[in-house]
Amino acid sequence: MKLKSFRDLRVWQLALELVVIIYRLTKNFPKHEMYGLTSQIQRAAVSVPSNIAEGHTREHTKEFLHHLSIAQASLAKLETQLEIAVRLKYLPTIEFGPILERVVSLGKQLYALRNALLRRLKT
Repeated sequence: MKLKSFRDLRVWQLALELVVIIYRLTKNFPKHEMYGLTSQIQRAAVSVPSNIAEGHTREHTKEFLHHLSIAQASLAKLETQLEIAVRLKYLPTIEFGPILERVVSLGKQLYALRNALLRRLKT
C-alpha cells in the first residue's frame, strides 16, 4: 500500500505531537535559556517530523532512509537535551518520565520503519 502523503505516516503524526508537548514544556524554562537550551530542545524536536516529511517526499527510498536516520539522530539529541534540563532542574523528573517514554517509543517506531524500508530495498 502506497501512502499518499507523509501526513499518513504514524511516526510523523507522533513526532508532531511530541513537538507540541516540547513547546509547551519549554515555555516554563528560565528566560535566560531562551536562546540556549530551550532553543536547542525545540529545534531538535522540530527536526524529527521535518526530516520524516522531507524524506518521504524524496524520490528514492535511500533518500527516505537517510532522512529517517537524521530524524533518529535528532531524537537522540532531544533525549540528551531533556536529560540536561532535568539535571539543571529546569524540568521536573516527574514530567521527564512520560516524555522519555514517548521519545523511546517513537525511536523504536522509526527503527522499525527503517528496517521495513531496508527489507523492501533488498527484494
